[in-house]
This record gives sequence, structure tokens and C-alpha cells, in this order.
Amino acid sequence: MAEEKIILVTNDDGVTAPGIRALIEAVSPLGRVVVVAPDSPQSGQGHAITIGTPLRLEPVTIFEGIEAWQCSGTPVDCVKLARARILHRLPDICVSGINHGANHSINVIYSGTMSAAMEAAIEGVPSVGFSSLDYSYEQNFVLSKKVAFAVAKKMLETALPVGTLFNVNIPAATEEDFKGIRVARQADAKWVEAFDERRDPRGKKYYWLTGEFVNRDKGEDTDVWALANNYASLVPVQFDLTNHKLKKQIEAEWTF
Repeated sequence: MAEEKIILVTNDDGVTAPGIRALIEAVSPLGRVVVVAPDSPQSGQGHAITIGTPLRLEPVTIFEGIEAWQCSGTPVDCVKLARARILHRLPDICVSGINHGANHSINVIYSGTMSAAMEAAIEGVPSVGFSSLDYSYEQNFVLSKKVAFAVAKKMLETALPVGTLFNVNIPAATEEDFKGIRVARQADAKWVEAFDERRDPRGKKYYWLTGEFVNRDKGEDTDVWALANNYASLVPVQFDLTNHKLKKQIEAEWTF
């Protein structure tokens, strides 16, 4: 008999977030689910790891019939500990999310959701991060669960290359308005940021980061376009940051 598929589930919103419960429910029919997630919200942590303080790893019983652990560290720490201390082998896939808020375009750089999935991909595990454009903590995850199930199922059925990593974002659309999953590229967009300066009751300055998301990309093959038109976007992501086109130019034109 074929060995049961192992699905590692993690996130950056914390083990008690509604999004991770929705993701567990979505992928549970596909194999044995093991959860390792932060014990508190870790949004925006990117690929941070904990090196200056000890890590705590404790079992939790909040998901009926599911082996689950909470970790005191970052999303990347969770994946590292799952690999080193909990699983007897590499999982078949790693799924991260479902994040409360978008991780399209440049957000992939900052996202703890995507960094957890990226860490698993670095280890050779086909991985995916799921994010919903609905920022509400009480959002309806029915559509997101359907997308997560469909993508995870395809991943388990496909012989994917080492390092496979997908960034999936789901629009804030009704099931009736949803148009399907669209394979896309990362849009050329960025945050135009500012710091709102304020003063505390003692008169000392402090700052809140603010910003506006600006899409400079008019292409209709991007994740931002797909989401604006009620598609879920699926972007194949790589963690080799080498600019190969510029590398060739520099090799040809520069001498040292």
C-alpha cells in the first residue's frame, strides 16, 4: 500500500487564527496533517529566524484529531523545528496560511506566510502560501478553502521539481463572482511608505508606518490584475534572487 501523504501546515498569524483552521479543514481529506505554527501573530517577519533566545515547542489540542504544535519563534522557525524534531521524514507538501490579507506582488518579500513556505521549499518540499484579500478576522473562508484544496490536490498529484514554491492569493469575492484560478506573474508594484509622527503623553516622539500600495504594472497577466478581476492568482516563486539578465551584461561589459 502507498504510504499516507504527510501535509505540514503552518502560518504567520498564529496557531489560533481562523485562517489556519480553515486551511486544516481544506487539506485534511488529502492526507495526514501535522500543524506547527507560531504561538502568537508573526505577520511581516519575512524570513527571520530566532538565534538569540531559546525556542519553545509545545503540543496543542485545539484541532480535533490533528497533531498540532505551537512554537515561540517565527514562521521559519516553525518549519525548521517541524523538520528537525517532529516529522520522521520530509512532508509531501507544506501549506502555509490562510493569511488574513494580501501577499501579492512585492508583499511576498515581507510575508511570514510565504517565508514559512519558502523555508520548506529550500528543504526540498513542494510548498505553497495561501492568502485572502479579505482582511476581516471573521471572514468567510468557504472560497479560500476550495482554492486551497484544489491547489494542494494538484501538488500532491504532480511530480514537481525540487524547490517548487507557489504564492496563491484569493480575491474577496463571492462564490458566484469567482472566476477560477489563474496562473500569473508577480506584478511590478510597491508600497509608497511614510511614517506618521506622533507624541506620547510624555511628549516623546514615536512613529507609525503608513503607506499606499501603488501598482505600476498594467499587464493583464499579473497577480494584481487577476485578483482585481475576481480570479485567484497562482504565482510560481523562486528563491534564487540572481538577476541573470544583468549578470550576462556585467560579464560582457565590465572588467576588473
